[in-house]
Amino acid sequence: MKPTTLDLFRWEPDPANPGWMLWGPRENAQFNSLYGPLSVLSEGPARARVRFTPQPLLTSISGAMHGGAIAGFIDIALFAGLRGCGVEQGGFASTIDLSIQYAAPGSGDEPMDAIVELTRETRRMVFLRGTVEQSFGTVAAFMATIRKGSAAPPQA
Repeated sequence: MKPTTLDLFRWEPDPANPGWMLWGPRENAQFNSLYGPLSVLSEGPARARVRFTPQPLLTSISGAMHGGAIAGFIDIALFAGLRGCGVEQGGFASTIDLSIQYAAPGSGDEPMDAIVELTRETRRMVFLRGTVEQSFGTVAAFMATIRKGSAAPPQA
């Protein structure tokens, strides 16, 4: 039997943050592992907060978060946020589109949160929107569409 995302990704209580869950790949060999396990807090049936702590590798020469690193965080947070909203993916889903509007430079020195809101779910698609925030305010806003996956991983 081929593994599913439920086998390959952890979803377990975050011992450092009661009420939060840890989400991320079980092995540290994929792109997602650049962001470490993400902490996820369910804020209702259609809203989740996804948090990570930036690493210097993800900043630009100015010390601010690199825009591409923020985009990568958003893309990963979509899937962690779905799990926090109660959408369990046994298959391999994919991002269909992602629109990002940057509002301010992100700091590389403090935790970054993506607030993910599930706006609509169909049999095959999920529509999401949200913001990326730090203590000083909004870093970016986003909208995305995710295609729900099948049980088999995509073939190259």
